[in-house]
Amino acid sequence: MTAPWVIRFLVVAVAVSALAVSYSVHEARRLTDESQKLQQQQTRLESQWSQLLLEHSTWGSYARVERLAREELGMKLPKTDERVLIRP
Repeated sequence: MTAPWVIRFLVVAVAVSALAVSYSVHEARRLTDESQKLQQQQTRLESQWSQLLLEHSTWGSYARVERLAREELGMKLPKTDERVLIRP
């Protein structure tokens, strides 16, 4: 006949094992959820980055800078006789 302590040990081992499995499943689900949220955030950030790059290229375009220089600062291209060449 098996000793009563062996049966108690096995019952405790099965209970601990069941709790460990339950915890592992919970952690796996939590981490999967967190991973999905981070992937969604990455997608949003990549979209925002693309929009910022487009905006940057628009604001820094040569045509826009030249138009602002002419309209807001009153600048113009110098004529040939207004140019000064400086030699080193």
